[in-house]
Amino acid sequence: MTMTFTQLDLLRELEPTVEANLNRHLSMTKNWNPHDYVPWDEGRNFAEMGGADWDPDQSRLSELAKVAMITNLLTEDNLPSYHREIAGSFSLDGAWGTWVNRWTAEENRHGIVMRDYLVVTRAVDPVQLEQYRMEHLTNGLDSPLNAAFLPSVAYVTFQELATRLSHRNTGHACADDVAERMLDRIAADENLHMVFYRTLAGAALDLVPDAAIEAITDVLINFQMPGLSMPGFRRNAVLLAKHGIYDLRQHLDDVVMPVLRIWNVFERNDFTDAGERARDHLATHLDDLRHSAERFEEARDRMLAREAARAE
Repeated sequence: MTMTFTQLDLLRELEPTVEANLNRHLSMTKNWNPHDYVPWDEGRNFAEMGGADWDPDQSRLSELAKVAMITNLLTEDNLPSYHREIAGSFSLDGAWGTWVNRWTAEENRHGIVMRDYLVVTRAVDPVQLEQYRMEHLTNGLDSPLNAAFLPSVAYVTFQELATRLSHRNTGHACADDVAERMLDRIAADENLHMVFYRTLAGAALDLVPDAAIEAITDVLINFQMPGLSMPGFRRNAVLLAKHGIYDLRQHLDDVVMPVLRIWNVFERNDFTDAGERARDHLATHLDDLRHSAERFEEARDRMLAREAARAE
């Protein structure tokens, strides 16, 4: 027999899970200070304060690393939109509200430390960075989730893991020990956030299997990273995929499939016909994603080979 739950019913039923996992999160997370990850002795005044404004020669980052850092920072910058979405999808009462506010506070550190690093080390043009920030936050977030709990918790599970991977790979691309240490710290936070959401989504899958698998399927078929509205996102995403910061293969093998395995999506026997149809639809999508990843890798290998030949 399939039980029907309203969104309010789901929030009430899952609040003990939220409270237990909030306590678990607080016992595992490390409180850290953004200022401890910034090389302040490299800082100097800009022209407005009697110094010199930014010049491209001052940056020690490659073009790839700069694009990756800016993309990751602008993604973190849109926190007000994410807070609004999460608060609307979840609740600000009880353990729900404590989690939403704690998550927001932790995420805010990421934008603080990344901006401080980029400005102090003169890694990117700070004027352009601020212009991008203003444009991105003015655009806001055009979310298709409509404050619905099940698609929201499914989305943030995959998105947090994707962000963790992007930060780690960006750290490697920077070829700078300070940047890598900072981004590893951020990635560790993102992983704990993912575990919280993954556990919560798994509990929802046990509670309302059909509705949850339908939401998961819809989210994965229509998945987009939250930076879609930032300036130059599509162009930059191609560059990042080309050089292994975040590509289709990583999305499938390192983000989507590990989470689906934890949830035992393809081993479950608690779906009705509606859930089975959604799972079949998901399986078809995953096959399509594998083929797309293979085609992209083949095209990327040819492109990189041509570029290497021209360089010789």
